[in-house]
Amino acid sequence: MNGRDLRIFVKVAELGSISHAAKALNYVQSNVSSRIQKLEEDLNVSLFFRSKQGMQLTPEGKVLIDIAYKIIELSDKMMQVARSGGQPVGKLEIASVETVIKLPLILSKFNKNYSGVDLRLATGVTTELRDKVLNYKLDGAFVTKSRLTSHPELKEVDVFEEKLVLIADQHTDDLMTLLERPLLTFSDGCGYRAKFQEWLKSIGRDLTKNMELGTLETTLGSVISGLGIAFVPYSAVAHYEKTGLIHCHELPAKYSEITTTFIYRGNEEISPVLQAFVETIDLAKDDAISPFYRF
Repeated sequence: MNGRDLRIFVKVAELGSISHAAKALNYVQSNVSSRIQKLEEDLNVSLFFRSKQGMQLTPEGKVLIDIAYKIIELSDKMMQVARSGGQPVGKLEIASVETVIKLPLILSKFNKNYSGVDLRLATGVTTELRDKVLNYKLDGAFVTKSRLTSHPELKEVDVFEEKLVLIADQHTDDLMTLLERPLLTFSDGCGYRAKFQEWLKSIGRDLTKNMELGTLETTLGSVISGLGIAFVPYSAVAHYEKTGLIHCHELPAKYSEITTTFIYRGNEEISPVLQAFVETIDLAKDDAISPFYRF
């Protein structure tokens, strides 16, 4: 068993296919298949159920995949330390919810100071990103702070405070009339959506209809066109309000005030690259940023 075999095992598990894993790793398909078989022989266990639908992890495989992620993570950290010469180098995989206003500033500052780091960014909703951090699929993530992010294996670095507002294409003094329209949201697991549902529960109301949209841009365009309403950070829509394209409606502070926080695994020694990123977040906290400069 070696590090390459573990990386092949992980890729097959992620993609559910020998052929797809071979293509992603730029290996010959027969090589990937033989390496998986060799790993199973070394471990004396079946890692996958094989069928026409693809490769699915066995119960033993599901246990061992988590260990494989940890071994790969530690191996990468060793390489980073060995090659760094005191300067962080290597790969850093992070992700963010859609509307972290200071994200461009943080990324720009980090790239200027640590050009030797291969920084990769993805997006998602809070619960999805939390699970990916816990399962070693991400080094860290910017998420909406809540009980969902309070996990004993996670550390949190608060980035900034934010206010959520209910937006629509028209102004009204009666919020109840707006609730008859579809709520345009990100997928289930979004912190903003959870906050809005808490408020609805507090006033004894249910949504008439909920529509999941993929991105903030799609959501804003749909609100402007009159498709529905949305609950989003004010910093992301301030410009649209000033131009009259949307109207903002405030909810009680208990349901509208949120904190964006950066989470990472705290049950192990932090890598030099991740440590440098966390320090960059701290340095960027007090930097001024234009309300039009948003992610």
